[in-house]
Amino acid sequence: MHSGRVVFGAMDEVVFGRPAAEAVVAQMDRLGKTRAFLMVSGTLNRATDAIEKIRHALGSRCVATFDAMPAHTPREAVIAATEQARAAGADLIVTVGGGSITDGAKAVQLCLANNVRSVDGIDPLRTVKGTVPAMTAPSVRQISVPTTIAGGEFSAAAGVTNARTKVKEMLRHQLTIPRAVILDPAITMHTPEWLFLSTGIRAVDHCVEGLCSRETHPYADAQAMKGLSMLAQALPRVKANPGDLDARMNCQIGTWLSMGALSAGVPMGASHGIGYVLGAVYDVPHGYTSCVMLPAVMRWNKQANADRQALVTEAMGEPGRDAADVLDAFIRGLGLPRSLQDVRIGPEHFGRIAEAAMKTPWVPRNPRKIDSPAQVREILLLAA
Repeated sequence: MHSGRVVFGAMDEVVFGRPAAEAVVAQMDRLGKTRAFLMVSGTLNRATDAIEKIRHALGSRCVATFDAMPAHTPREAVIAATEQARAAGADLIVTVGGGSITDGAKAVQLCLANNVRSVDGIDPLRTVKGTVPAMTAPSVRQISVPTTIAGGEFSAAAGVTNARTKVKEMLRHQLTIPRAVILDPAITMHTPEWLFLSTGIRAVDHCVEGLCSRETHPYADAQAMKGLSMLAQALPRVKANPGDLDARMNCQIGTWLSMGALSAGVPMGASHGIGYVLGAVYDVPHGYTSCVMLPAVMRWNKQANADRQALVTEAMGEPGRDAADVLDAFIRGLGLPRSLQDVRIGPEHFGRIAEAAMKTPWVPRNPRKIDSPAQVREILLLAA
């Protein structure tokens, strides 16, 4: 018998297929907000007119723009953005960009609410061993226009990197999830191909690790199956024709569905856990971590969950085949890295990665039990 709990997060709306500038203004009107703080991609702000269109549509309701959030959301940049939002008297944060910016805004919400003004001031907000500390709820919320498809905008959790310890730490509060997400495929046209496609594999990873979890349930499975099916069909279409807006939209909706398992309480596994370490310690891009780790994790897990892995190949249109092989070929077909060597991680790093991965929230909940760093090393060797 299944047992579980599905928590519907504090997101009001997902708007898809409308131009971002028009949809942002409509959300400001709906929420009765007058002072928008834009946290945006530096490249989009400096090299395209996408952000200017949003600023123009908002007019005097745009009070400031922050465009200096590096990958993996370092604490220093979170504090810089918080100070700017505080000085501007923002009553809403609008993000336009990838996962690091989305996560950055979640952290800024908490820093504003809890009067955090220094890098060390973030310490009391960290989720430690799954325990969320008591904190003041954010009152300045966010809406998000994602330009990549890793799916973080559908979660209340933010990964923020501590530069001193080289650890990606979790900040979480039920109200940090964006109040609205705006899916505009046109704005993703500016996203570099490698980034769009690799974050798409991150979304695939959400679906796959959700389906393969020991703790899944039918509600999560339904979303993961449909999301994986949409991503498996649409990502190669975007690769073949970058101007295919329908395919981009399907990738965005597939990504939205990919977050269903996580938001319904189903944990991720070793691909996500090891990925956290590769990102925080070795600066491997978020999507690339899934490209190099997911097939290896599937291979290592197969003895424990072959029945669940069969659902993965079914959703990807390749029933009866080996899931690791199907994922390997799929990722290669998109021209993305497939080994740790491809992202410049050699065996000399495996000991440190294995030790750190054991401390992540996901490795202990991998479907095939991982009791020690030695087993993480086995997976790393498969991905070498």
